[in-house]
Amino acid sequence: MAHLHEKIDFTVAIFVVHDGKLLLIHHRKLDKWLPLGGHIELDEDPEQAALREAKEESGLDVELLGERPPTTSPGTRALIAPRFLDIHRISDTHEHIGMIYWARPLLAEGHRTAPRDVPTNPILATAEHHDIRWCSAADLELLTPPMTDAVKWYCRQAIDEVSSPKSKVQR
Repeated sequence: MAHLHEKIDFTVAIFVVHDGKLLLIHHRKLDKWLPLGGHIELDEDPEQAALREAKEESGLDVELLGERPPTTSPGTRALIAPRFLDIHRISDTHEHIGMIYWARPLLAEGHRTAPRDVPTNPILATAEHHDIRWCSAADLELLTPPMTDAVKWYCRQAIDEVSSPKSKVQR
């Protein structure tokens, strides 16, 4: 885990949605239900970090959803814009600037999945998490420990937007 500075780091949160459900982890150290995610390493961009964290924490390859401007040229690569940005306090002296992405699982060949093709038991990163599970919007109310209102809001937004047939975040 690379720390940019003792006071602030850049992170990614990946809200993976499939078939109206969201993939969540129960973080071992924080004792919280959260989306997949983690620190952006010094040698990667936010997209690379999101894809790496999703794979490390769940074993799933994912497709980030959002808009990529057509501005890539020599020396410049356009990135998929995060759906949201936030800043959240980790301790009295440290904060994270979070880049929040919506995503879908992919098949090994890199194609979008059909409901039957998504692993029902993603791989649990036991060193980091107590549990990993697919949750519906209704399931969010039943998690123990309870999820924070802020994370719950993002979860509902991701489920609604990615599951909607008219979603603006679809690629």
